[in-house]
Amino acid sequence: MIRERDWADHPLGPPEAWTAELRTALSLVLNSPESMILAWGPDLHFFFNDTYFPLLGPRLAWAMGERFDRVWADGWEQARPIIAEAFAGHSTRFVDLPWKLDTDRGQAETWWSFSYSRVLDARGAVAGLFIFTNETTARVLGDRALRASEASVREHADRVQLALTAGAIIGTWLWDLPTDRFTVDEAFARAFGLDPALGRDGLSLAQVVETVHPDDRAGLSAAIDEVIGRGGRFAHQYRVRRHDGHYYWLEANGHVEHGLDGTPLRFPGVLIDMEERRALLEERDRALTDLRRLNETLEQQVQARTDELRLYRDIVQSDPSPILAFDTEHRLIGFNRAQRDEFLRVMGHDHRVGDVPHAHVPPDQAPLMRALMDRALAGETFSVIAEFGDAARAKPTWDMTYTPLRDEGSRIVGAFHHARDISARLRTEQELDALQEQLRQSQKMEAVGQLTGGVAHDFNNLLTIIRSSVDFLRRPDLPEARRTRYLDAVTDTVERAAKLTGQLLAFARRQALKPEVFEVGARLRGIGDMVDTVTGARVRVLIAVPDRPCFVRADPSQFDTALVNMAVNARDAMDGEGRLTLRLDCAATLPAIRGHAPSPSPFAAISVSDTGSGIAPEHLAHIFEPFFTTKAVGKGTGLGLSQVFGFAKQSGGDVDVRSARGAGSTFTLYLPEERAETAAAPDRCPDPLPAPSGHGQRVLLVEDNIEVGRFCTQILDDLGYATVWAANAEEALERLGPDGGGFDVVFSDVVMPGMGGFALAETLRERLPALPVVLASGYSHVLAREADHGFELLHKPYSAEQLARVLQRVTGQAAALREGTAS
Repeated sequence: MIRERDWADHPLGPPEAWTAELRTALSLVLNSPESMILAWGPDLHFFFNDTYFPLLGPRLAWAMGERFDRVWADGWEQARPIIAEAFAGHSTRFVDLPWKLDTDRGQAETWWSFSYSRVLDARGAVAGLFIFTNETTARVLGDRALRASEASVREHADRVQLALTAGAIIGTWLWDLPTDRFTVDEAFARAFGLDPALGRDGLSLAQVVETVHPDDRAGLSAAIDEVIGRGGRFAHQYRVRRHDGHYYWLEANGHVEHGLDGTPLRFPGVLIDMEERRALLEERDRALTDLRRLNETLEQQVQARTDELRLYRDIVQSDPSPILAFDTEHRLIGFNRAQRDEFLRVMGHDHRVGDVPHAHVPPDQAPLMRALMDRALAGETFSVIAEFGDAARAKPTWDMTYTPLRDEGSRIVGAFHHARDISARLRTEQELDALQEQLRQSQKMEAVGQLTGGVAHDFNNLLTIIRSSVDFLRRPDLPEARRTRYLDAVTDTVERAAKLTGQLLAFARRQALKPEVFEVGARLRGIGDMVDTVTGARVRVLIAVPDRPCFVRADPSQFDTALVNMAVNARDAMDGEGRLTLRLDCAATLPAIRGHAPSPSPFAAISVSDTGSGIAPEHLAHIFEPFFTTKAVGKGTGLGLSQVFGFAKQSGGDVDVRSARGAGSTFTLYLPEERAETAAAPDRCPDPLPAPSGHGQRVLLVEDNIEVGRFCTQILDDLGYATVWAANAEEALERLGPDGGGFDVVFSDVVMPGMGGFALAETLRERLPALPVVLASGYSHVLAREADHGFELLHKPYSAEQLARVLQRVTGQAAALREGTAS
């Protein structure tokens, strides 16, 4: 190439006139087995040897003797400071330095290892540069492929470890320590060949210990005695004889609960099959061994091969996942060993380049494979999970990636198909999902047990008061003063029962709210005196409200109740003395609470902060559960914060808590902000007392419960109304007929078989719009969801005075409307 170039007009002149220094330096370059460059003279004219040829691409034809900054114009800005340092005598070796080049030679993103050193002439002046260089793009890409393969194997090992952590539950037990009653579930009994009925009725501990391997009994007994003495968590591995007569390893996991006086009370737990764990451990060890072997193999390949094409081919061939390439005619143009082995497994014979890939799958799956190949040939890069394989055997599930294959001109000439068998991973995930579902079901049953136990306890207390009072009221010689006292006790107990059910409905978000738009700051200031009264004189109440108004849409009464509930908890946490701060922040954002996503919409944040003792970390996850309380017996029902939680959720918001031991707590109620123009008018004045009686107006009572129907008929008759009783909505519509049947008002229950009360009211609103309807309910999904139903609603239990006031109001409004229409 040097001889063939015309040097007549070149700044260096013809080769015969070149200096001895240039000839000597060039001779070293041309005879070096390493890839080497000589840049000579002030313009750095470019000379190179045969080993350097592959690095130039299309520049090879004209690069010999040209200026360095022209040959590598696309890399000159990066090379110039390195050359300047070399000329100054600061030679440096660079390893895997990234360099971005034009795409005329292939890849734009490249990596290089090189060193620059200056060449001096006979006078000691700098005459040029020696450059030892080698493109390391292939090795860098190979390292990336190695790391990707390692990550894949590690992912598999991590999933196995997760399965190990979960374990396989084979049964549960509950040991009531004071009574020494040991009960087990059906799975436990079946695993050990015991009668399930006997397991439910209660076993002796000796019956269970008899199944333990003789060599393990002493250690198990010592571990049980130790945990009963100290309380807390328990974990112990030992061998047991199962129903087939063989011994198997298992692990018992549980915890011992102590009473306040330190007495051991309960010892619940689960048994985990360690045989399955050991199988999973072996699978994990095999995966780690494969990873080490893969590392060793790829490291040897990378060290032994520096050529990019050979290195890429070896990585593809060693990939454990099947890889194939096909052209635009769906013909095979290459595949790796894993794909060849898959062909042999499925079809039973070898395959060649030129075969059609979709011919190697069962006929019913060939159309899907062709469709996937066509998507890749259309230029789409995508992944898909599907089953492929012989229908006579279990089909593997593959995670397949398709990538278009392009030539130098970016034309699609084929595509790659890369597949990973994820069947084992999916089976592991399904097993984990099943175990997690078992755990969720167990937690759900525990919560239901806590809820029902709390409801039964509180209602039995209330019913005791009512029953005892009624027994005394039946005595004919009871003094009038005591009669009045017992009657007041019954009335007060009924109100407490109604409040209890209201708090339960609030937590369950099933209470029938009456939302309206109000300004939070004004309401917060207005209830300051109420909070001050509740907390007592030794608690200083501070209120911080911004200057601008802040509106929300919620039930004002429930809002007040929620604030009072939070204030009472704060007072108790401070032992009746400290500082309580009520604060309002407008346009706040809802943070992530208890796993729920945050919201950027504007919220009113009403916080209640105290200077009390704080909440123990282990209690924070349970404080909003119904009947959960850390107070002494008789000091709290455990329903105050559950009402706050239910009210917040049903109003479109949430409640959060921040607390630290010894540093107090802050409860924050978040409610969605509303525009000021939607604010409602002030509440109308309450009805005057006492409520007047009726004057013979006809009432159609709709009630399916016989006892309630009889009692309500008696109340209406005593109030002065003429009552007709219908047992269901269909009978009520028949009695009303097309013109209302002469009735002045309909009084209906909400929850009934067939057509419910709400549907009946809607029907009458369309058919007889002038006939007023009053609904009564203690629990209704419909009314809880439809807050703006537009009908009068009485909450059970209601008093005779409440019923009389509602009936007088609606019948009076209807009469006034008829008189206005007639005039």
